[in-house]
Amino acid sequence: MTKLSKEYWEKRYIDNSTSWDLGEPSTPIKEYIDQLKYKDSKILIPGAGNAHEANYLFENGFKNIYILDIAPSPLEYAKKRINLPSSHFIQQDYFKYSELYDIIFEQTFFCALEPRFRESYVKKTHTLLKDGGCLIGVLFNFENKLDGPPFGGSVKEYTSLFEPFFDIIMMRPCYNSVPTRKGKELFIKLIKKNNGN
Repeated sequence: MTKLSKEYWEKRYIDNSTSWDLGEPSTPIKEYIDQLKYKDSKILIPGAGNAHEANYLFENGFKNIYILDIAPSPLEYAKKRINLPSSHFIQQDYFKYSELYDIIFEQTFFCALEPRFRESYVKKTHTLLKDGGCLIGVLFNFENKLDGPPFGGSVKEYTSLFEPFFDIIMMRPCYNSVPTRKGKELFIKLIKKNNGN
């Protein structure tokens, strides 16, 4: 398997080899954002890529948004479109990052990580959320053939990963996926458990 390094992802963006990029916010996340009332929530979008969800949040009055990616090119692209302070664009390895957030949005980051990092992702996400903070987003719901990215999984697998650290408020098939992802997505809403074990 190709090493999924900073250089790997940067090359994908430079080559415009970003088939996961919908060119707009993911519909399940967009419709969730439409229901959010508290615009001061501190929000992190890790592995944000071209940051369509961040742009949508910004256009809808959210200003406390932070965009993280390991590759520089998508962050530079996002800076040109989203009028946030430069400190809100973070080029860093997610697993080395430290700050606290109310909400973390998950959109094609988890599925881009090699499955061996999934437990580390869950633990890291738990540490980056404030008490009662939420992980919101979409996970892929198809057999994991380990030839990705993207990498898939199942409700059973995700439940066993997240349940020790999060209360699973929702984990169900998306009814509002774009046609190319119909039947392949699970919407998740997970709330941090304070004990984390």
